Formats: sequence, structure tokens, C-alpha cells
Amino acid sequence: MMVLVEREGAVSVLCLNRPKRRNALDAESKKALRRAVEEAAADDQVRAVVLTGAGGAFCGGQDLTEHAEALRADPGHAFDTVEQDYAPVIQALLTMPKPVIAAVEGACAGAGLALALACDLRVFAQDAVLTTAFTAIGLTCDSGLSLTLPRSVGETRAKELLLLGDTFSPTDAVAWGIAGRIVPAGQALPQARELAGRLAAGPTLAYAETKRLISTAPLATVLHNEALAQARLGLTHDHTGAVEAFLDRRRFQFEGH
Repeated sequence: MMVLVEREGAVSVLCLNRPKRRNALDAESKKALRRAVEEAAADDQVRAVVLTGAGGAFCGGQDLTEHAEALRADPGHAFDTVEQDYAPVIQALLTMPKPVIAAVEGACAGAGLALALACDLRVFAQDAVLTTAFTAIGLTCDSGLSLTLPRSVGETRAKELLLLGDTFSPTDAVAWGIAGRIVPAGQALPQARELAGRLAAGPTLAYAETKRLISTAPLATVLHNEALAQARLGLTHDHTGAVEAFLDRRRFQFEGH
């Protein structure tokens, strides 16, 4: 199964399950994640949710092997997934009327970072490695990151992280405003479960209203604009060349077209 779902009382743990690919998201796993998130949101017996990944990684973002195949086959539709798959997951996480906690171990890149930021709380393993990743393959951000990252770290820092695409640590993330707890390696999920249990026993109706009041930005507009931008960039030489270079493990020279 691409997403494992485990219930512990009123807590639902959703676990991305492609460990050999650092839980990178392909078509099947994106659809499975959307189902799991929407089912958890709709289940009145679930009062808190934990999102995590198997095998020591949270999520490495889009599966670029599958993406490269889509670009070769039909570049005009290779980015349909942004609105069809990624946007609904982010929408469901941000608007879910119950708290969601990300348990982040290992790689947390691109759309994976966006998933973590779409959760309400985060528990970081101290050896987790975070990055926006998008510009390394000639893209801008998607999955709501143009909203959630500036909201967390401020516009200036967000531009730095998105434009440079450097990796950063949980210590950096917390210092810059991405709120989260830092725990020893291997302890992110146990700590997230404990925190989720505490929240599940709390006033979940009050939590739902709190989330609604804070999330006042036009999320649907943000997600749509991201999809349009990615579709435009998907037709550029910089993007297609950078993806092929990434898969071949060679350096790519961006040319601006």
C-alpha cells in the first residue's frame, strides 16, 4: 500500500510508504494520500492526525522518474497533477477541522516540505534535511508553498530559500519561524503520536474554529496560480533539461529559456 493508515484511539497515523524512493510521490501514491487525508478529515471518530513517512524519510517530493516520462510523453499535460493531485491534498490538510501533525524524519524536499508546512504542528528529527528544491530543476514552488513558507518565515527568508534552494536543518527551520519540536533521530513519530493524543483529548471544535480563523488567505487562488506557473515553466528547456540531468546525475547549465 502506498499510504499506510493506522488508528490509535482517536488518532489516525498516515504513513507514506515508498521508502526505497524516499517516499517520493508518483501518481498512485498521490491519489492514495488524497484518499487517506480526505477520509481522516471526514471521520468523526478521528480527532487528530499524524502525517509521516516510512523508512527514515518524510517525503522527497515529486517522483522525478515518473515526471520525466510525463514530460517526454505529453509536456502540455505533465503539470496537470499540480491542480489535480497536489492542490486537493494541501487544501484538505489546511482546512481539515482537526489538528494535523507532521512527523519529519530524513528527507523533506519540495512538495514534501509543502506537506509538512500544510500541517498545523511539526515534530522534526534532529537529523532531518529540508529543502525547497524546485529551482534546482527550473521550477517555481507549488503545493501551497508560496503561501505557507512566507507565512512561516517571512517574505524575505522565503525568497532566499526558494531562489537558492539550499538545504537547511530543523534547527534553522525553527529559528527562522517554522514552528516545530526537535527530537532525537528516530523519535519524531513517537513524539508526534504523543502530541496527537493530547490534542485528540482536547476541544476539537475550538481547534477547528482556530484553524478557520487563522487561514484567511485565498488558498484556492494561490493553488491555481501555482499550477499555471508550473505549467508555463514545464515547457521550458531549463526544466526539461534539468530533470534529465538530475536523473543522469550530471550538472545542468541553465540557459534562461
